Amino acid sequence: MSSAPHRVFRLFVLIWVGSALTIGYVVAPTLFAMLEPSMAGNLAARLFRIEAFVGVGCGILSLALGNMLVRRGASDYRRLRWLVIGMLLCVLIGYFVLQPFMDGLREAARAAGLELAHSPYAARFGLLHGIAMLFYLAETLLGLALAWMLPAPARSLGVGPAGSAA
Repeated sequence: MSSAPHRVFRLFVLIWVGSALTIGYVVAPTLFAMLEPSMAGNLAARLFRIEAFVGVGCGILSLALGNMLVRRGASDYRRLRWLVIGMLLCVLIGYFVLQPFMDGLREAARAAGLELAHSPYAARFGLLHGIAMLFYLAETLLGLALAWMLPAPARSLGVGPAGSAA
């Protein structure tokens, strides 16, 4: 079997996991360290929106490619598909279920002329934000496990397609 599908699967996984780690654990904390909270929150929300679409795109493409690889006999991808599904569910719940409620609370505070942190919506927002953070943490931990478990290319191990020395 050609190594191209394996490489493309690996590329989708690495883009997804790398962008999630970078946005969630480097960029967002940096924004909050350097900017006033409401501006940092607005920028972070935009970046997490982009990250959610990257996750959905990479997740769907990885899942489709993983299914194709399993049908072609690459059994290592059976378990990897479950990690992809778990990550995809985390993105869908965290961003597309919880985030609209958080955006609504942010808008309600803005409409009342208040900073979110000083509004009656702050506690609810904090709870939803905490739950969303747990889903994001789960997504990134599943992503790290997925990246770790990616099958090694046969060439790098000096093993040919039938397990014999190349």
